[in-house]
Amino acid sequence: METKWSKVIIHASSFFAPWVVPIIFFLISSDEEIKTISIQALLFQIIMWALIAISGILSFLLIGIPFLIIFGIMLFVVPIIGIVKALSDEPWRYPIVGRWV
Repeated sequence: METKWSKVIIHASSFFAPWVVPIIFFLISSDEEIKTISIQALLFQIIMWALIAISGILSFLLIGIPFLIIFGIMLFVVPIIGIVKALSDEPWRYPIVGRWV
């Protein structure tokens, strides 16, 4: 039961502390599943913000605007899916970084 709420907090942290909470949970948790989820959440946030920055730069050429919209939506929707999956105790991996970790 403890891991369920830990996963929910890690996924929800993307809305209030996207980098701090996954690092804290990685350091204090002894459960491998929590460590894996926290690394995935942290990598997902870093990669998404990098992609949003690149898309923002390319939006001056009008190429990056669709990517900026898609990555912005993903930044909010993916953690919500993670929260729902964690509440129902279903295994779930973040897109893009899920297979890396």
